[in-house]
Amino acid sequence: MKRLFCLDGVRGLLAVYVLLGHMAPFAVLPGWAESVVSHGGAAVDLFFILSGLVIAASLQRFHCQARPFLIARVARIFPVFLPVFAFAVVLQAWPCGFNHMPWIGPTGAARSICSGAWPSTWAAEIAAHLTMTHGLFPNGVLPDVWVSFLGSAWSLATEWQFYLLAVLVAADDRRLVRVLLALALAGVAWRLAPDAWQFSRAFLPNKAHLFALGVASEALVQQQPGALRRYGVVLGLTLAVCATQSPIGKVLPPLAWTLCLLIETHERFPGFHQANRLLRSPTLAYLGAISYCVYLVNEPIHKLVGLMLSPLAGGNAVLFTLAWIPLAILLPIGVSGWLHRYLELPALRWGHSVAYTWAARGMAR
Repeated sequence: MKRLFCLDGVRGLLAVYVLLGHMAPFAVLPGWAESVVSHGGAAVDLFFILSGLVIAASLQRFHCQARPFLIARVARIFPVFLPVFAFAVVLQAWPCGFNHMPWIGPTGAARSICSGAWPSTWAAEIAAHLTMTHGLFPNGVLPDVWVSFLGSAWSLATEWQFYLLAVLVAADDRRLVRVLLALALAGVAWRLAPDAWQFSRAFLPNKAHLFALGVASEALVQQQPGALRRYGVVLGLTLAVCATQSPIGKVLPPLAWTLCLLIETHERFPGFHQANRLLRSPTLAYLGAISYCVYLVNEPIHKLVGLMLSPLAGGNAVLFTLAWIPLAILLPIGVSGWLHRYLELPALRWGHSVAYTWAARGMAR
């Protein structure tokens, strides 16, 4: 599959949007400003759709061989995740500084982002994160495991469930789409189960329709015969599943994704050329390159900055906000740039080298 450079820009925009959504509840901002960046869940949904496209293409590059594909995924996910997760575990028991932030009420959104309590089931929750199984526990077993320690890591559990499913049906993208849509419909039906047996957003059936749309996009990008019709069917089913969820705004990510594909594949249309140029800009391309790091590090860095900055502000919301906004944006991006250069890129090179070696051996047999 040809490389879609505009998708790097999409990644960059989504990662920064999630960062802003985690930053805004701690500051004193106009209601409209906080509302604009309060849809981080929709941004993650777009990440899932994009992942469906990327993983479908990755499996084809490795000739649908499980071992090289999973080696490449391990090299992509764990080298950054492990140190960031360790940092978050160290910070877990530390307070968030809310005692110095009187402008944040007891029901403020910031309190759902930052937690200063050590979980009673900490050993099981750490083990679940390290094995990427923290999306497989129903509410009645480990109710908050999917967001404990490192809240943003919940999506990694969903991703790994998708990877394993993709490996099982890798030889047929259409079959993978059908299985994902069947899982999504099962997830809708499962909502009738008792609350104790409900699963979090990190459970694959609750997001499977989004991955299905991404997988269906590959044939469209490759301009295969009948791809547009198949994509339209999958888009319709995806929107139908989204419409059963609350809020109704869940239908926006599939529509936004479809617009991204149109911008990439129909650049000659009025307005699309300018949008494509923006998404391919060096700034967004760089933010896209470090987007995974930005996505993971922003919450623990925000907690540390808030803890250190709030006493210095002395309860002054304006003073805190003026210092908080630049620090909460620039510091995670700076740390992410360092992680990308010295940890993520070397790990990716090593992982791809090993993966392609195994793929070549598999083809030679």
